[in-house]
Amino acid sequence: MSIWLPAAQTIAVFLGGFSLLNLLGELRTASFDANLWWIDFRPLPLWLSRLALAVGGMTLLVFGIQPETSRWRRTVTLVVAGTLVVVTLANSVQFWRLVLRREITTACPIPFSLLVSAGLGIVTVAAIRVCHPPAIDVSFKARRRWLRFFTALATCFIVFPLAQMICFGLTDYRRPADAIVVLGAKAHADGTPSRALADRVRMGCQLYREGLAPRIIFSGGPGDGDVHETEAMRRFALTLGVPDEAILLDPHGWNTQLTVEHSSKLLDDLGARRVLAVSHFYHLPRIKLTFARAGRDVFTVPAEQTETLRRLQWYMFREVAALWAYYLHPLAVST
Repeated sequence: MSIWLPAAQTIAVFLGGFSLLNLLGELRTASFDANLWWIDFRPLPLWLSRLALAVGGMTLLVFGIQPETSRWRRTVTLVVAGTLVVVTLANSVQFWRLVLRREITTACPIPFSLLVSAGLGIVTVAAIRVCHPPAIDVSFKARRRWLRFFTALATCFIVFPLAQMICFGLTDYRRPADAIVVLGAKAHADGTPSRALADRVRMGCQLYREGLAPRIIFSGGPGDGDVHETEAMRRFALTLGVPDEAILLDPHGWNTQLTVEHSSKLLDDLGARRVLAVSHFYHLPRIKLTFARAGRDVFTVPAEQTETLRRLQWYMFREVAALWAYYLHPLAVST
């Protein structure tokens, strides 16, 4: 029990707290709820899915803070955790069905929901096996136990977005759309695109040549020299066979938030309802989140890397902080 219970408590506190924060955040600012990151209750009615999330989140949080051996609490925890395991397993099966039907492709055959299901399975096992609730004390040993708990919880805050980048980011959701949005990266001083930028533009142009959308929006900020990132993107796209009349430029995309804000205006002018967004895999969860917060659902497509980026690990860990910052930002600015 020394292994199962601490792991189960950490997972329960993280998922329960995250679920409840999403629901409470939705009360303060619209489109805050990001519970789809870890579980999908569709096609249940919205009110029923929120009720299930509230009950599940509260049950997990209470178990994580103070496991209990009373029969009724153990029964409630088992029923709730078991139900969540079944739902996340069903989400995993749905993911594999889409892969088998070739509606999506992925370089990572393990869906994120399967990882969540495994975590919830640990909670279920711990709820079955717990015999004595931990006594509350302030001894040195107890303080070490709490230190391990908070260290494990901090690890969850790192692993959760990293797993999103790998499981979600490496999945290609391409399909017919009204427009393609390609997010910028570094353009060299001579106006040539960096390897990362070239990979993104190349993928956007491939989607265009496949006939999946009639327009491409290139969004970015200033380059290292006089040539703007978007102009470097446009020039490269022309060499790849995309006609100039199919290209629109958003020169105000200095960051992901500004890209979403300004490209949304162009998309509205085009009457574009379905959109494909292209960037590197580690960037795609934040893109999806930001577009969703703007009330627009996009389908993400990871750029194929001609070479692995030399600073890929740094970009991914930097993205961990960026993803949480974007997630919490509406709470800081809402009134």
